[in-house]
Formats: sequence, C-alpha cells, structure tokens
Amino acid sequence: MPVQELNVFNLPSQVAAEDLAGSVAIVIDLLRATTTICFALAAGASEVVPFREIEEARVAAREAGRRRVLLAGERKGLLIEGFDLGNSPAEFTPDRVEDKRVFLTTTNGTQALHHARLARRVIAASLVNLSAVVESVKDEPRMAILCAGTDGEETLEDILLAGAIVSRICEIAGAGGVRLNDAAARAGAEWGRVQSDAKSANRDLREQLAIALRETLGGRNCIEVGNGGDLPDCADIDRFRIVPQLDVANWRITAK
Repeated sequence: MPVQELNVFNLPSQVAAEDLAGSVAIVIDLLRATTTICFALAAGASEVVPFREIEEARVAAREAGRRRVLLAGERKGLLIEGFDLGNSPAEFTPDRVEDKRVFLTTTNGTQALHHARLARRVIAASLVNLSAVVESVKDEPRMAILCAGTDGEETLEDILLAGAIVSRICEIAGAGGVRLNDAAARAGAEWGRVQSDAKSANRDLREQLAIALRETLGGRNCIEVGNGGDLPDCADIDRFRIVPQLDVANWRITAK
C-alpha cells in the first residue's frame, strides 16, 4: 500500500490555500466552531453555512428569508448583536435548530474553513466526532489538518485534536505507513502526553481533556468571557457519529 501523507498546519497562515488542492482538509477549531457545527447538525439543522464576515451573514439571511434562517456566531467569544445564537455547542438543541439553516460566522473557525476551500474535500473535526472523522479519512492518500488558532496565534487545544487524529491514523496504517511533517509528529506527542496524564491521575480521558482545555489559550479565553461551561462539551469524545463536510460548490456544510 502506498505511503500516506499527513501534514498538520497549526495556523492557516502556515499553508497557502493553493497547496491544499488535492488533499482532504480536516479543519479544526475545537473551541468552539467545529464542535458547534457538529452539535448543530446532530440536532437536526439542515445545513450550516460558514461566513467570514458578520455583514455577509446578515445580508445572506435577509435574502434567504430571515424566518427560515438562524444567525449564529461570535466575535471575541461573545454573542453578536441581533444574532439568534452564539457559538456555545449546548445552544444548538433540536428545539432550536431542527430543520433550520444555520448561518455561522466566528472569529477563527469560519475563516479557516474558507482558507480550505481549494481542497479536494473539506471536513470539520472535533473531539465529539473524532472516530467518525478518522474512519472517513483513513484511506485518503493526502491529508492536511488545518488548525484555526486564535487571532493568529497557535492554540494547544487545536493541536491536541490534530494529534489525536494523527495518532489514530498512524495506528491504522502501521509502522511506516504514514509520512508526517514535523508539526504532525509534535501534535501526536502532545496527544500522547494528555493520555499519559489521564492514566497517571486515574482519570477518564474526557475528564482529563476538560482539565487540559482550561489551560489552553482558547480555554482561558472561554473562561474569561463566561463560556467555561462549554469545555466539557468540547471534550466529549465520540459523542456523535457524523462527519460535517463542506460542499464548496454550493457553500454549505451537511452531515455525512
């Protein structure tokens, strides 16, 4: 079997959009956009449409018919004025989003999704759909994990999830089956450290992850603006068996 290629980019700025062509792009904004996308689709939203700018989302919602659309998102972690929902995963319940179109704009995650637009496939990954994502990409010859970061800074929470994907893909492929870039190898090591910490403390991995997320840049930002309650939801490994995939031609994310 040919050797697979798996590269991690800790920020979108570390890879040109054109260089993602031909790869499956696995976009990560663990805290919180890609986790929220999973919650929305699992709760029955018909689609999630990612926007880079607030005004773009507002205009699109008016054109689509405002009553048919939920505007969701944040800036600096806070609800956007006039929007229906923020970016907390727990807000996206069936009674709020079922059969609705969700137009989402966030500080970092929706920007990263746009950066990945030239990839052959674009999927959204989080801990809540970790196994489903790995199953979906395990036979791909070229994979690029694109971390959103926070305001241009690398974030450990995204790198941890990247490392979880790297570790599982390497386990499936076996020794020598995957060629990693340096960032992928480092991400795998970070994931291994969290697993070791959980074992040493005799903790469930989910519990250990929720603790670890509190110390990351994104986690500290969440806590600072009152969103610390989102961290356990974002650490809930394999809560869902869905793979959100971006249909670039029609610019919509649906569950596969």
